[in-house]
Amino acid sequence: MKKNRLLAKWLNNDLSQDELAEFEASPDFEKYQKIKNYTDHLEVDDFDENRMLSNILNQKKETPKVIPLYKKWIFKAAAVFVLALGITFVMKLFVPQTQTANFGEKTSFSLPDNSEVVLNSGSEISYKKWNWANNRHLELKGEAYFKVAKGRRFEVQTSLGKVSVLGTQFNVKVRKNKFDVVCYEGRVKVNYANTQIVLTHGQSVNFENGKQVKLNVRSLKPEWIDNQISFYQENIRAILDEVERQYNITIELNTKDTVSLFTGKLPAKDLNTAIQIISTTYHLEAKKVSKNKIIFDEK
Repeated sequence: MKKNRLLAKWLNNDLSQDELAEFEASPDFEKYQKIKNYTDHLEVDDFDENRMLSNILNQKKETPKVIPLYKKWIFKAAAVFVLALGITFVMKLFVPQTQTANFGEKTSFSLPDNSEVVLNSGSEISYKKWNWANNRHLELKGEAYFKVAKGRRFEVQTSLGKVSVLGTQFNVKVRKNKFDVVCYEGRVKVNYANTQIVLTHGQSVNFENGKQVKLNVRSLKPEWIDNQISFYQENIRAILDEVERQYNITIELNTKDTVSLFTGKLPAKDLNTAIQIISTTYHLEAKKVSKNKIIFDEK
């Protein structure tokens, strides 16, 4: 503290003779003397307050960078859009995909391995794209025709049974308690309850209420693909259900005869002809009460 006080007084030439002698005897005096000799040669311009103020006022002012509010919303919207794309990608990849054919319609689409599927009216298929190459599995409600690409195992699960195939063409139909499978090419393995059966080209099997019927078919594809509704020993209620599905209409049946069985075909694109065939076969009188409703009465 005393040393700093002596240094300050020395720089101001304010030391007494005794203090000066004491300060010059200190070990740092030589160093202080060199510094003082150097600073004595420095020249400092006079301080001009007016000129400094003028310089400050004339300096170019930088406008603060302000982001307009609408741009902030654009950034937020872009972020939301990117996030939505990510969620959409995940949904498409991991969440089951669903294809449907409404009443009166048919729908065709391709699976991830390019297998072709045609859904009949009033049918639905769901499957997952994720790991499809190793898990080619889908669930069917209704009726569908498949052209399976060659490759690994392909499975169709229904509420009544399962069909397993390897590179083939086949049709699967589920109606209430009835399960039909037709093989048009290759081989298919059908599982129903505790029963397992293998079908080859030109064979079909029908399960209903635990009963099994195996038939041979000559057609190369399902008749409904060509707008023909095919029946084999079906009762009238099952026939009318299918007509409702194909034409997207409502049918009311007023008859006691629901046991007689029908084998044959009905057109899927000509409602008047279909009604005429049903009326003649079952001795009924058909009435169109509206555009989308028909009533069958006994004659």
